[in-house]
Amino acid sequence: MTNIDTSKLSWDEWDELQNPPPAVTDFDRVVESAVSRRGFLGGLLAFGSAAAALGTLGNLATSTSAQAQEAASRFPFKPVLAATDHTVHVPEGYSWKPLAKWGQPLFPNVADIDPTKGVSVENSDKVFGENTDGMELFVVGSHQLIAVNHEYVNNETNLPHREKGMPANLDEVKILQHMQGVTVMEVAEGKDGWEIVVGSPFNRRIHHNTPMKLSGPAAGSELVKTAADPKGVDCLGTFNNCGAGRTPWGTYLTCEENFNGYFGSTEPNFKMPDDFKRYGIAAETRYGYEKFDERFDVSKNPNEPRRAGYVVEIDPSNASSTPIKRTALGRIKHENAAVVVARDGRVVVYMGDDERGEFLYKFVSSGIYVPGGDTSKLLDEGTLHVAKFTDDGNGEWLALTPKSTGMKMDEICVFTRQAASKVGATTMDRPEWVAINPVAIEAYCALTNNSRRGEVKDGKIRTNAGGDVMAVNAANPREKNEYGQIVRWYPANDDHADGKFKWDLFCMAGNPDVHKDSYAGSSNINSGNMFNSPDGMMFDSTGLLWIQTDGEDSNEGDFAGQGNNQMLAGDPVTGRIERFLTAPKGAEVTGQTWSADKRTHFVGIQHPDAPFPDGEGKLPRSTIIAIKRDDNAMIG
Repeated sequence: MTNIDTSKLSWDEWDELQNPPPAVTDFDRVVESAVSRRGFLGGLLAFGSAAAALGTLGNLATSTSAQAQEAASRFPFKPVLAATDHTVHVPEGYSWKPLAKWGQPLFPNVADIDPTKGVSVENSDKVFGENTDGMELFVVGSHQLIAVNHEYVNNETNLPHREKGMPANLDEVKILQHMQGVTVMEVAEGKDGWEIVVGSPFNRRIHHNTPMKLSGPAAGSELVKTAADPKGVDCLGTFNNCGAGRTPWGTYLTCEENFNGYFGSTEPNFKMPDDFKRYGIAAETRYGYEKFDERFDVSKNPNEPRRAGYVVEIDPSNASSTPIKRTALGRIKHENAAVVVARDGRVVVYMGDDERGEFLYKFVSSGIYVPGGDTSKLLDEGTLHVAKFTDDGNGEWLALTPKSTGMKMDEICVFTRQAASKVGATTMDRPEWVAINPVAIEAYCALTNNSRRGEVKDGKIRTNAGGDVMAVNAANPREKNEYGQIVRWYPANDDHADGKFKWDLFCMAGNPDVHKDSYAGSSNINSGNMFNSPDGMMFDSTGLLWIQTDGEDSNEGDFAGQGNNQMLAGDPVTGRIERFLTAPKGAEVTGQTWSADKRTHFVGIQHPDAPFPDGEGKLPRSTIIAIKRDDNAMIG
């Protein structure tokens, strides 16, 4: 480890370095299982798509001319070409400009970042944070508020005077802590476009030191009590905030993903608790918090990591409100939280656990949502489920209860991955964002990639960190899957609360210019729209699915011709997909929302390589951009 620059690793690479995936020896059983599905796998190879083998995209072949014309009207833009440069490209007739950049002031009398020194500790909790991710727009009276996540920081950008950006004291730790978390800010459109309303009473920074409450079955558990919080209900901070969600009652859901990377040990001989391995908690971190802030030293506070990894509810309309960690929604590496009200009024929350071979989850509330009624317990009381996909296109939501898992309720909420393994859930190719169609009863999940799927070495096949085999299955049909796919499911009885579902694959990303087999992608992927690693997804009000990517942008080898990361639009009815935006080199496209009048599309540009968007000689700045049609027509 000492000779590796961990600051340059992706989170996935860092996790694997700390905890190499285990292997199992039950290879013969896995092979036998795969052979029993050879009819399916043969179809996959013949058609180049699991979706085609399942009949998923058959409607593409039978589309009439009238249907094709109607589909064309769903895409009011000329698709853009793949790009490899250092700026943003949008279609003809559209324009973009920055709305909020890392280090930009949210409050009066706060200076913008110093282009050589970054942000001062005094201002670090008063400016827009780094590396934007999930976001939502809320209308409060006549005000428009954006709540947006700041997933992580680039150490060297925030501490450019330190080797590898590693902090040397508590003040420098605080800079890193404050630049992550969540921003709530008021925005308004003026003659020069959209801007932050500096000093708005709604503006707020929520970070690694913000007071929060634990609620639900794990609150008060011995598993989450610490010396500083002997009751196990008061905690500090929200970590590695990735995707997001919104509730029908107007609150923001921010999702803690790779929280493990903040907790380490200063005691070299400290024996890590057994449950730490499943979540990737190791002695070494990429931030060095534990050296200066004992809260992050697991040798002194072993329960502290168990207080992270949750969905956190925030009221954007009240800047003095306390965020609440909803433990009933499970402790995993949450991507986002997609919320829908079921037929009987119960609240359903879909969630992906973004790691190779982990699972897809659903929470169903016990209570009924009544507009204007008490919502304080809707995300505390209910049942958490995990998905099991079968190769015949059916699926089941398996309840995680004391009876089904042999675990207590607080254990299920804190050790959710272990509970899901006990009931036999389907290992997935890194479940990322879930998106729920507003005009049809169906939901989608981006399975971004899994280079370890089906990997065999010395007669052993890879498993996830819990020992669950990552063999090829129908929903995850490719070995060493570097491209990813999008799975879609249809709840039984048109009810998101139902325990059964049918599923298919909306698309399989790939490269038809390089491959002629399943790695070419599904039939709706072509040379003009190809991409890899679907990540963020969100539906607009018309039922168009907007897909954002966070993948390989080398533009070489298997990824030749795909260029930089991008954002595409997909039509669920026809399967057609078109490229709308390309990002700067090195950047991920992540997080999106729309203005109240649907005339502006806000999109996040995370970790650009070059000095975007300010130009040469300036620091690269994670940025939210505002995209509009030049004729000011609706865009979403």
